[in-house]
Amino acid sequence: MAITQATLDKLAEFDSPTICNVIELFNVRPRNTGYMDGRIKSNFPDFKPMVGYASTACFRSDAPPVGGDAYGSIGAQLAAFEELPGPPVVVFQDLDDPAVSAVFGEVMCSTYQAYGSAGLVTNGGGRDLEQVKALGYPVFTGNTIVSHGYCHMLHLGLPVRVGGLMVNNGDLLHGDANGVTNIPLDIVEEVADIVDEFIATEDIIMDYVKADGDKCVDKFNELRAEFQDAVAKLKARVERS
Repeated sequence: MAITQATLDKLAEFDSPTICNVIELFNVRPRNTGYMDGRIKSNFPDFKPMVGYASTACFRSDAPPVGGDAYGSIGAQLAAFEELPGPPVVVFQDLDDPAVSAVFGEVMCSTYQAYGSAGLVTNGGGRDLEQVKALGYPVFTGNTIVSHGYCHMLHLGLPVRVGGLMVNNGDLLHGDANGVTNIPLDIVEEVADIVDEFIATEDIIMDYVKADGDKCVDKFNELRAEFQDAVAKLKARVERS
């Protein structure tokens, strides 16, 4: 079943840690997998969550490309956007270690956004950050670098590794101030359907600890047991055998 834009819009209403918590209920992967590590940071943590499908590429900038225009692959990259089922998230693996120059700037981000991209993720660097922020375009990077060096793209559409996560072309990504996770495609609709219920289970405890007045450990333990029971019921509904 195709994932609707309405589902993507709903996922964008929730922070990435909540999405990760809900994915855990399905027991479809180990809890220490499926997300990028702390090397990948949101440049604009005040932006709403980014949701879209990975459009993958590799990048180098430490030496000139062997023939051709340094930006010659952008046309092919934009054309590949059309093969995705929804908004693209550009995912660049910078192969230079350490990163030598910026993977993106204002021109590239403006172009990607114009062709429907929901954001960009790279283990490399970015620049023109004030201008990119003004676009309202989310970017997640490993660093910031002022110049573009001998930038060129390669390996469009092949798997890449960014922030310790293997990203395949077409993976669904969710990112915000906390980082970037993928959402297994076969559970996306269900994740969107139950995320409100999961938040309601958290409120069993949160409403108590945030309320004014004295707190009792016995009451906290009672509510925690209620919370755990509610989560167990949710998990029983969706967990894969």
